[in-house]
Amino acid sequence: MNWKILIRQFRDYLKIERSLSGNSVEAYEHDIVKFMQYLELTEPSIGPMQVKGKHIQQFLEYITELGMSAYSQARILSGIKSFFRFLLMEEIRDEDPSSLIDSPKLGRKLPDTLSFPEIEQLLQAIDQSKPEGVRNRAMLETLYSCGLRVTELVELKISNLFFEDGFIKVLGKGNKERLVPIGREARKFITIYKNEIRCHLDIVKGAENYVFLNRRGNKLTRVMVFTIIKDLVTKIGLNKTVSPHTFRHSFATHLIEGGADLRAVQDMLGHESITTTEIYTHLDRDYLKQIIKDFHPRS
Repeated sequence: MNWKILIRQFRDYLKIERSLSGNSVEAYEHDIVKFMQYLELTEPSIGPMQVKGKHIQQFLEYITELGMSAYSQARILSGIKSFFRFLLMEEIRDEDPSSLIDSPKLGRKLPDTLSFPEIEQLLQAIDQSKPEGVRNRAMLETLYSCGLRVTELVELKISNLFFEDGFIKVLGKGNKERLVPIGREARKFITIYKNEIRCHLDIVKGAENYVFLNRRGNKLTRVMVFTIIKDLVTKIGLNKTVSPHTFRHSFATHLIEGGADLRAVQDMLGHESITTTEIYTHLDRDYLKQIIKDFHPRS
């Protein structure tokens, strides 16, 4: 039996036999679908009858890498466990691959992920009456809107901004280029920075095409981005260790927890497989833009 048939049967079981509400049934289905999508990306030959404990463990490691909270991980694992207990009860499978998988410990802090209110608080704390403040707002909006690595941010070129199409071109690891949708807020603040601040700088030769520049007109450094974020965290009294990568984790986590497709998020992040093989297919650009529009908090 394939995933779709068994998920449909599981839905009926939850609705009819367990009398769960429509929202609860959808939440369970959502968790199983995320696991199914992960397997379709990593091991397409693995169906519900072939799943082993190692596949579930690898999936948990994957969502941990994306920065998903322990609470969200525990909820997803609970849904997966319920699904395989159902298959065992119905004698569709003769063993439960999730039985030995422990839930993540709850209550531990995950300093590498921010909630959306915390993102908003950091952005609002930027003093935009100063030229560097306008730049910093544009920079952090871009980090969060696009899920960029810090190197990808400081290397971002003006010639790679395609605002009319709603995309930017990013040079990622291994010099691999990818197109990433960019939200309305990030486009707005980059435009303000370019038109009101950057155009007045005495730009150093060789730095003319970089988007984000320091006060001396040279390309911004990775260290400077870390420092800017650290100062903002201190300013608002946030008790978390926050780095540029925190914004990337938050981008992915907020999209996935909002219901975005794993394949789309993976494509936007520019990730390869957890193994060394690139397994993610290219997605239609309109679809990626719709994912951002539907699921990103600052779309």
